[in-house]
Amino acid sequence: MFHRIAVPILALVVILGVATAQNTQVQKVPVTSTNPASGQEMFNNYCAVCHGKDAKGSGPAASALKKSPADLTTLATRNSGKFPDLKVARYIEGLDQVDAHGTRDMPMWGEMFRSIDKSNSSITQMRVSNLVAYVKSLQGK
Repeated sequence: MFHRIAVPILALVVILGVATAQNTQVQKVPVTSTNPASGQEMFNNYCAVCHGKDAKGSGPAASALKKSPADLTTLATRNSGKFPDLKVARYIEGLDQVDAHGTRDMPMWGEMFRSIDKSNSSITQMRVSNLVAYVKSLQGK
């Protein structure tokens, strides 16, 4: 279970170098608590480092990853015009993995949210729901 792994080890990234992808290093830092009601605050704190504040996949840590982060503004377009709410929620929570994408660089935020919320599942679900709603609001931008 998650508690066997220290939270600071699982939290995501701060860029240390920006010269080239080969010289870029990622430092893992402790996850910080955010307002579970604010999808935008959570996105900016947890997702933007890889996906970018514009959610197009060009965050400061993107070049250090094996696979480029997804452009989250095109999820509806890539799904016949319908935003895949459940699929996005399950991916954020760490319940699903896209096998075609190979190994998963993206952290499983569900585990981290549960660690922040001290296993209060309703707050964890609120975090996931509000984060999904924020990503949904970015479609076509």
